[in-house]
Amino acid sequence: MTYLRFTKGHGTKNDFVLLFDERGEIDLNADVARFLCDRRGGIGGDGVIRAVRAGALEAGKGYDPNMWFMDYWNADGSLSEMCGNGARVYAALLERDAGEDLSEGLVFATRGGARAAKSLGQNEFGESLYSIAMGEWRLGDSRDGFDSEVFARGLDPVRPALSVNVGNPHHVVALAHLGELDALDLSAPPVVKPTPPNGSNVEFVVTLGGETRDGVDRGRIRMRVHERGSGETMSCGTGACAAALAVRSWAGEGAPDVWDVEVPGGLVSVVVTGSHVTLEGPAVLVAEGEVKLPF
Repeated sequence: MTYLRFTKGHGTKNDFVLLFDERGEIDLNADVARFLCDRRGGIGGDGVIRAVRAGALEAGKGYDPNMWFMDYWNADGSLSEMCGNGARVYAALLERDAGEDLSEGLVFATRGGARAAKSLGQNEFGESLYSIAMGEWRLGDSRDGFDSEVFARGLDPVRPALSVNVGNPHHVVALAHLGELDALDLSAPPVVKPTPPNGSNVEFVVTLGGETRDGVDRGRIRMRVHERGSGETMSCGTGACAAALAVRSWAGEGAPDVWDVEVPGGLVSVVVTGSHVTLEGPAVLVAEGEVKLPF
């Protein structure tokens, strides 16, 4: 039998099983990822994150072999480019288990490109805060603000959506009020047309207005999300970025560059700087232990 040391962590209750495997010695595959994420037979999580050096993975080719690589697996055993909430939890793991100092920032590798994490102290709940420089973003090619359609259970009729790429693919749907958001049944994947070739995360958002705080205009939205490979999750970091970018584009000239995004698991903030976007929020390491693989 094979035993694995693991850590359990979450970012706004988007939860992950984390493996510290600097030299790439763990045979991490789809079966292992599915078992670890199983909430009844395994540990339970929305995904698996392995901390490994880029040189130990085929996916790390093209990066400095000594760079840390965020090896991210969805709960269904599929691979994903990266995960914004997971990146913060990954940063917390690197601080604790690798002794990395993130006060000035640390660049790490993902399948979606290089990202930078920085520690920001703690919030009022004593949770560690991190920012993740998410890189360049790209909106879908649309003249009227929409380039696709989405059908979801509990939402009638079909709604227009805007595709947004923040290193992984998203489709964002604007809803009229919170009642529509609450009525959604995301136990089944929303249907997107045209069908994205590699699937996508789908975000449903309601605009809540905004405020000026410390001289900065801030928008506010509430969001629910269905993540490809994981189902509905309590939060999605890249999804929060995509939702904020879509709403900002619909709002037009003069819209805020800072957005507070309410998700079922808490609150994150998105900062837009030109063609780049940064995600800010908490990360919590809640448990660690050893698990026996059943195969």
